[in-house]
Amino acid sequence: MKLIAGVDIGNSTTEVCIGGVEDNGTFHFLSSAARMTTGTKGTLPNVHGIKAALLEAMDKIRQPLSALDLVRLNEAAPVIGDTAMETITETIITESSMIGHNPSTPAGAGEAVGELLLLENIWKGKPGVPYIVAAANKFSYEEVAARMNQHIPELDIRGLILQADEAVLVENRLNKAIPIVDEVRHITKIPEGKLAAIEVALPGTTIRMLSNPYGIATLLGLDAEETRAVTPIAKSLVGKRSAVVIKTPHGNIRENVLPAGEITFHGDRDIHINIDAGADDIMTALQDAGEIRDIDGQPNTNVGNILTRIKTSMADVAQAHGENIRITDILAVDTLAPVEISGSLAGETCMEKAVGIAAMVKTQHLPMQQIAERLEKELHVKAVVAGVEAVMASLGAMTTPGTKLPLAILDMGGGSTDAAVLEPDGSVRTTHQAGAGELVSMLIQTELGLHSRVTAEQIKKYPMGKVESLFHMRLENGAMQFFEESIDPRYYGHVVLLAPGEMLKVEEDIPMERILEVRRDAKKKVFVRNALRALRTVAPEHDLRKIPNVVLVGGSAEDFEIPEMLMEALSEYRIVCGRGNIRGCAGPRNAVATGLLLSYLSDR
Repeated sequence: MKLIAGVDIGNSTTEVCIGGVEDNGTFHFLSSAARMTTGTKGTLPNVHGIKAALLEAMDKIRQPLSALDLVRLNEAAPVIGDTAMETITETIITESSMIGHNPSTPAGAGEAVGELLLLENIWKGKPGVPYIVAAANKFSYEEVAARMNQHIPELDIRGLILQADEAVLVENRLNKAIPIVDEVRHITKIPEGKLAAIEVALPGTTIRMLSNPYGIATLLGLDAEETRAVTPIAKSLVGKRSAVVIKTPHGNIRENVLPAGEITFHGDRDIHINIDAGADDIMTALQDAGEIRDIDGQPNTNVGNILTRIKTSMADVAQAHGENIRITDILAVDTLAPVEISGSLAGETCMEKAVGIAAMVKTQHLPMQQIAERLEKELHVKAVVAGVEAVMASLGAMTTPGTKLPLAILDMGGGSTDAAVLEPDGSVRTTHQAGAGELVSMLIQTELGLHSRVTAEQIKKYPMGKVESLFHMRLENGAMQFFEESIDPRYYGHVVLLAPGEMLKVEEDIPMERILEVRRDAKKKVFVRNALRALRTVAPEHDLRKIPNVVLVGGSAEDFEIPEMLMEALSEYRIVCGRGNIRGCAGPRNAVATGLLLSYLSDR
């Protein structure tokens, strides 16, 4: 019996399927396996992941790798995602500016305006001058309170800024009620003698004056030009419970604008569009350009730098010359990105409009043949590049029970969305488009301001709940879940992700409702839009109503809510849509690898 392996190299996962061909031509599916893709899809580092997946699949049938007779690879085009910002005015303040940070730990309430005075120099204070005192970590909360109480009778002390997380401890020991802001990391940068405004909101509310440019102007006496310059500061403080804004001298504020720039689509006709126009107009221009040969961006702009970086990184991994690297498709989606304000003292950011981009990058000669040659050399097994991804996925999807021709498939992976329509006469129409799971993860990470891409991936994959007591949690759909045994106290009060068999705590303090909104919005922007775009490309006469049924395959088809979103979106076209079940047992996974084996039979 000949043993044949089909290998599907994806952006995130490498899947294999092993089949056996008897001497009389009888074919059997024997085993399958999946491993993480090593390196960028379609490059030589993929070989390590392929070997690991093949070894696992062959172990299941208790055969060595040397028993393989043939390895069939899919053609793999890399997809790279990045974020292009719209025009953003970066306010650079050269001598300290503002703080507005952890809103849960201040003490006191109200607003105060005064001259900044360091605690170690409090003895230099003058009666009748309003002061806001700043205390570094070198003072304990007892020392801070003692020194403040010593000078409160003679000085007009209106507020306090602390580096440590000790606002409440100090407040409990003061003889005067004042607003106190704590956890100011870079307190040493605070310029003594400058005018500062401080605000602490009551519990359950947020600041009002310092999150309003005109409020800042009122407290600090700013003119119209200065008020315009502090707008990014006010935006960064929206929703905070505490804040400080420090007035800097004239001449210390300057602006540095990097234009968003234009994208140029080189297709049947060349079209230029500014990224400021937004994702909808960008995608319309892409469609109007016809068949795309290449896409580039205006030099020395945000989008130009990003597209150049994508091409350069691809040239490095593919070991190809820059002129041989082309971007043949992009998916653009509107998003919001946190932009750090230079000069801030606690890492403040303000949300600015941005455009998320996934790009389909191709070289003149895909390095797949190099991968096949490397596999042959290392495994001593014949390896060939055997099929286009979307066609192979169509063949694999046909093994789903209840399907018939004509059949449309959507293969939704980590980097790309492939669509194909397989007609009864054997003809196939395919498209390979940028944008899938990795772009969703990037949007979630960007909009929520997460430090880790892993957390964004987990938010994308799992439903949520909030632990509201040690014996119950509120699920994202509003239902309550109760537990007979107490929940680990570490999860109390936190949003948790409900992974199989465990809870994963979201470390960032973000409301569950906000996470839910961003997650669903990101999936709709990427998957629903890209699915409609891909199916319309392959549909007869580009009419979605002429597609009778769609089988969803690929890693993203396993998602707990994406298939339902697509079913809803396609229902208006009366399309039967659902997850595939490859070979009646593998779910939506392994379609391409299975198709590679089926195509071997048809080739014979």
